[in-house]
Parts: sequence; structure tokens; C-alpha cells
Amino acid sequence: MPVPRSFKTDESFLEKIAMGATGTRFTFEDLRRHGHDPMELERGSMSFKIWKAIKIKRVRVPDILCLRCGRRVESRAKTKLTITMSHSLSAQERGWDFGLDDDDQVALVPCERVAAGPLDWAAGPLVQYIRVEPLRRTFAAGKTMMKRPKGAQEGFEIQITWPAAVASAGGVVERVEVDSIRYRRSSDGRSTVARLRRREEWLTPLVAPGDEVVPNQIIASMVPVVSDWRCAGGADVASYIRLCRSTSISDRYTAVKALGRFSQNGATTALLDRVEDANEHVYVRVDGAAGLMRRGHGAGAAFLRSLLHDAYLENRLEGAIVLGEVGTQEATELLITTLEDVAQHPEIRAGAAWSLGELGTQSALPVLIKSFNALDMVIKIEAARALAKLAREHLDSVLDALPTGTEAERPGIAWALSKAGGFTIRELLPALTDDDARRWVAYMIGTQERGAMAREIEVLAAHDPEVYFAVTVLWKIIASWIYDLNEY
Repeated sequence: MPVPRSFKTDESFLEKIAMGATGTRFTFEDLRRHGHDPMELERGSMSFKIWKAIKIKRVRVPDILCLRCGRRVESRAKTKLTITMSHSLSAQERGWDFGLDDDDQVALVPCERVAAGPLDWAAGPLVQYIRVEPLRRTFAAGKTMMKRPKGAQEGFEIQITWPAAVASAGGVVERVEVDSIRYRRSSDGRSTVARLRRREEWLTPLVAPGDEVVPNQIIASMVPVVSDWRCAGGADVASYIRLCRSTSISDRYTAVKALGRFSQNGATTALLDRVEDANEHVYVRVDGAAGLMRRGHGAGAAFLRSLLHDAYLENRLEGAIVLGEVGTQEATELLITTLEDVAQHPEIRAGAAWSLGELGTQSALPVLIKSFNALDMVIKIEAARALAKLAREHLDSVLDALPTGTEAERPGIAWALSKAGGFTIRELLPALTDDDARRWVAYMIGTQERGAMAREIEVLAAHDPEVYFAVTVLWKIIASWIYDLNEY
């Protein structure tokens, strides 16, 4: 009998990561609209990237920090707007509030699918903020509801729900009574009633007669909820220097991330103290080193250089990812050296390729193309993804590489150009130098939107009828209803 799996499928996991990143990005912009100065605090919270082979166990912190007021925000994307958190009864680090302080905020963001792919999500238009302390207080008082998942696919976590009333449609509040809220829907003029009693608990109304409500707005809850959360300011470099001395790893990590954005001497000294403390958590040291390297301090570069040869692969990968965030010329050179190092672990070389794509530096083009000669597929894949990003900014340089590339390099170059797009058929004609190049040119044109290429297709027919024929056949196949058909 097969053993049931307690982990999510790859596509399900990617889907959840993508939805979460979409929600966090929307929260980031919403904070800006309210006068905050947000920065990503939890690395990767705004990215769709998944590292599967090497698992990085990072410091658990909220997704976003406002530098101006020092408040942190955990963004939670929801397909159905509820005050719900995943929670583990067996692992503390998977508790709903692990790594959160009482003054942190939880941001709830409605998300919906906009297409069939796992990355196709849209967020908004409303972000609602709830302070952690009242959530903790009501949870400790036993006023929440707990629900276990039906199967093992969600990792055996339970769902904790803080009862609330949520508007299903936009409208105007007519009456707020002891046991209910009545509002009239804008769409059809009908009245809707939201009951305030949930099991043995009473909800507190969050609206008043005459207030306009929008879909997914929480109109009553047992915890305070706001959507207009203005930045109060009050945090400065001295605040984060003090936070560096906290006994909490989460606080110290927050501090070094923030201090990397300040240029004062005191910030540099505090970062240096964290990096040189051998007893400090390695990821606090990593981000301290990143802050030093951005300002040209040799200690930061030295630490990250040594990290690329750490005994633990997860630390090496984190070093490669962080160098992509540092963005200096020295960081780019370190990443190029790492990608070229055949003695380095393939996953670390792949991480270096990914970071070079994030940086978008033109000087990385030759080494990315050369990486298509590697034996390890993971290196080729990340190099191709990186090259596609660079091709959007440096199209001419990547186009020039196609005819001169080897047969091992052309598939990656062609794929990157196909994904980047933006080229014309006339620009591809010089690449028709041999049969192998002609095949890849046919692939590149055939995978573009037919309408974008139609005006120049006769130019290709006159120049190379065989490639023209291959392109038209490929267009026909891709446009057919059987192209993406599965047997299941």
C-alpha cells in the first residue's frame, strides 16, 4: 500500500508561492500609497522562484519592513477573504505567529486567477491590516475556530479562523443593529444582512450607517481591521542600531536589513559588529555583509566570497542569491567566477546564473552563453532563463550571438530570444548561416505571435523558402486545438 505524501505537489506549491508573491507585491505598493517606505524583509517573498534541490532555511520574519516607521507586515493572499492562518500543533516554527511581534501587522489581500497557469494571479484592490497582538489575544482566549484539512496534501497543518463578516458585494450601509449589519448592494439595489453572532461570540461592527463598502471588505470582526493605515514615522538609524543588540534573531535580522539602507558611520559599525561575530546566525551575517559590500566595505565582500565555498550548500546558495541583490561590479564579477567554476556544485553555479539574470548586466552575456556547454541541465536551464531577462534589455547583443554560437549554445540562445521577443524577421536573416542556425531561427519565429511577424513573413519566403515553410507549419501546429490536449 503506498505511503500517503504530506507535501504539496510541485504545481500546487508553485501556485501558492505565486499567489503569495502577487499579494505581497500589491501590499508593498499599498504601503507606499499610505506614506510608508517599504522594503522586502523576507527574501523571496515577492518572487516566484523556487529552489527545489537545495532547501534554504531562512530566518522567519514578516514579508515587508517600513523603514520610516519600523513596522513589519506579513502579507497573506486569499482567494476567499477570511481572517485565516495556517498553524501547526507539532512544530513551533510552523505556528501561525512564529517570528511575529505584537506590533507587526498582518495584511490580507484578495487574489483571483486571471488565466489557467500557476503564475496567473491578480491582487486587490483592497488591503486590510490587522495588528498581531489582538489576533494573539483572541487566539489564546479560545475564541477562534480550528479546522483540520481532509487530507495530507497540505502538510497536516490546521486552519485557524478568527470569525468575521465580509461584504460579498459593494454597497452602502443602511443600518447597524445589535445583532446585524444591513447594507444595500450597488449592483441590484437589494439589501443584504450580515449577522454579528458567530457561535458563542459576538462580532464588533467596523462600519457605520452611510459608509460605502466594497467586495471583500471586513465589516465586522472580533479584532480591529483597517484599510487606511498611514505611516507614523519615528524610526531612524539609531532605532535600528539599538535593534541590532536585541536577543531576538528576528529583530537582529530586521536591523541589518534596514541598516544596509543607511550610509551613516554608525550603521557601518553596527553591520561590521554583526558580520564579525562568529556566534551570530549565519543569515544575519549574510545580510550584514551585503549591506557592507554595497557601500564598498571590504569585510562584506570577503565574507560573501568565503560563503561561496561554505561547507553547507544552502549557505553557498544564499550567498549567490544575495550577491544578485548587492548589484555592484564586484558582486557581478564574483557571480561570473562562480558560474565559470567547474569545481563548484552545479546548483550553486545555477544560482549564480539566476542572480546574473536578476542583475541584468551585459557583461554576463558571454559566460551565460558559455554555460550552455555545461553537462548539468540545471545550469543550462538557469542560464537560459537569465539570458532571456538580459535579452529584453540587450537584444542586439544576444541576436549577434546566435550565428556565432556553437550547436550546444544555440538552443539556449534561441529559447531566450523566443521568450524575450521584440525582434524582427529582417534582424534574424543574418543568422541563417547554416542548417543548425536555420532550424533555430525557424523555432524563434514560429513561437512568436503570428500577427507580429506577418508583415515581414514574405521577406523570409523570398530569402529562405525552407525556413518559411517550417515556420508556417509550426504556426499551424501551435494554433491547432490539439496542441495542448492531454489524455486526462
